[in-house]
Amino acid sequence: MPMNAPGSFAIDGDIAIWKPAAALSLDRAIRLIEAAIGSARENGLRKMLVDTTGLDGFEPPSVPARHELARLWAGAAGGVLRIAFVARPEMIDPQKFGVIVAKNFGADVDVFASEADALAWLRRG
Repeated sequence: MPMNAPGSFAIDGDIAIWKPAAALSLDRAIRLIEAAIGSARENGLRKMLVDTTGLDGFEPPSVPARHELARLWAGAAGGVLRIAFVARPEMIDPQKFGVIVAKNFGADVDVFASEADALAWLRRG
C-alpha cells in the first residue's frame, strides 16, 4: 500500500502496522510519526499500530515534549484513527501522560510495551 510517510507499512486485517527504525532526534521522530499517522488517515485507515521500539538517538521525552507529541499526533489522527503505540518500557510514562493528553485532544490511543497487547487492544475496538 503506498503511503506518503517514510518507513514500511504492513496491513493485518483492518490494522495498519508501521515499524520505523532509525537513529534520530526526538523532534524528527515526532514529525516522522505525525506524517505516518496523517498518511494512514488520508488513506482511509481506521486502526494503526505504531511500533517505536526501532527508533533511538534520544532520551525519554520530558513532560512538555509528551504534551506536544500527543497534541500533534492527535491532530494527525483527526479523530478517526485509533492508534496503539508500542514503546520500550523506559519510554512509557507510568501515568501515561501522553495518552491522557491525546485523549483530551480527541484521539483514541493507548501505549503498550508489547506488540501483542497493542494488537489485542486494537482488535477489541
